[in-house]
Amino acid sequence: MTTSMRMRAALAGLALLAGPSVARAAEPYEVQVILPLTGGAAFVGQGQQKALMVLQDVVNHDGGISGRPLAFVFHDDQSSPQVTLQVAQGILPSHPPVIMGSSIVAMCNAIAPMLKAGPVDYCLSPGVHPPEGSFVFSSSVSTRDMMEATIRYFRLRGWTKIATITSSDATGQDADKSLSEVLALPENASVSAIERQHFNQGDVSVSAQIERIKQAQPQALVAWTTGAAVATIFKGAIGAGLDIPVATTNGNQVYAQLVQYADFLPRQLFIPSAAFPPHQGVMTLDPKVEAAQQVFYKALAAADVPVDNMASLAWDPGMIVVSLLRQLGPSASPAAFRTALAGLKGFAGVNGIYDFTAIAQRGVGVGQTVVTLWDRQAKLWQVVSAPSGTLLPAH
Repeated sequence: MTTSMRMRAALAGLALLAGPSVARAAEPYEVQVILPLTGGAAFVGQGQQKALMVLQDVVNHDGGISGRPLAFVFHDDQSSPQVTLQVAQGILPSHPPVIMGSSIVAMCNAIAPMLKAGPVDYCLSPGVHPPEGSFVFSSSVSTRDMMEATIRYFRLRGWTKIATITSSDATGQDADKSLSEVLALPENASVSAIERQHFNQGDVSVSAQIERIKQAQPQALVAWTTGAAVATIFKGAIGAGLDIPVATTNGNQVYAQLVQYADFLPRQLFIPSAAFPPHQGVMTLDPKVEAAQQVFYKALAAADVPVDNMASLAWDPGMIVVSLLRQLGPSASPAAFRTALAGLKGFAGVNGIYDFTAIAQRGVGVGQTVVTLWDRQAKLWQVVSAPSGTLLPAH
């Protein structure tokens, strides 16, 4: 018997003498995560995966979950709702209290009907709007609140004639509905959508839609879609000489994506955001939130992961899941986990103070929303509004 074989035998013997509790303590506690790691939404899923891996290291450095190391187990849904459903069906027989993902509206909607009795699904898309009391929860500020902050900021800047171009998929439909609701608010009586255009995500050109928008002479444009489709819009606007402020969904608040798109980005590209971006003293948040953000910034910087929306969409849900598992114990039932999450308030995350009793299934709202401006030279988001989209004192 070699020396290494004798060492392994001795360690095995010690584990047996110590009893099953010690052996179990070393077993990782697995949290199942469904992400689009390949396919059209891969840039979203891969960014969230990187952030969760950093978070996993932070949690394990702090003791893990009940003495067990945390292990996120990633499943690739290939950016396909059908695959998301298949992956979820494979996870459910293990009866976990919570799963995380997917990253896109259509994927989360695909599995929602099968979760009426649990487990909790913490969807990492803000575009999902789960019914109150359900087992589905949504990450970050809702897209509807993002739209409200955007239109408020535009109105306060004097841009009241708005044009829109949205995709025909679930993301675009959600944007259209949100915009109609926001424009109906009394405060926006002076704001009008003077041209509303649509296109299919697979279209290679939107020149006809952009030309109609240009003829309407809007003061600002809302371009609400994600990934390659928004690049099509940006290229079309530049080709038509449409040089006006443009706002897009925070689904495009992705560092690698905007760096890649640098040559055809609008000169003024506004992105509504949860409160996570570094704000260089332009506003002051709750000290607990500021402290949580510093942990977030330092951990991502050490791992060379950018501070962007993909990281923030995964970070706070991950931290909340860990906090509740530590509180309830790893063997918590889905019902117990849902009850605890639905009643959680006062949790300080990078996006603000969460209160799920006030904002059901989500915890944060328009009060934790700011508007940012992408700085192509500095390659960062400048916070240009106060929370809720109101103007900073400088304006």
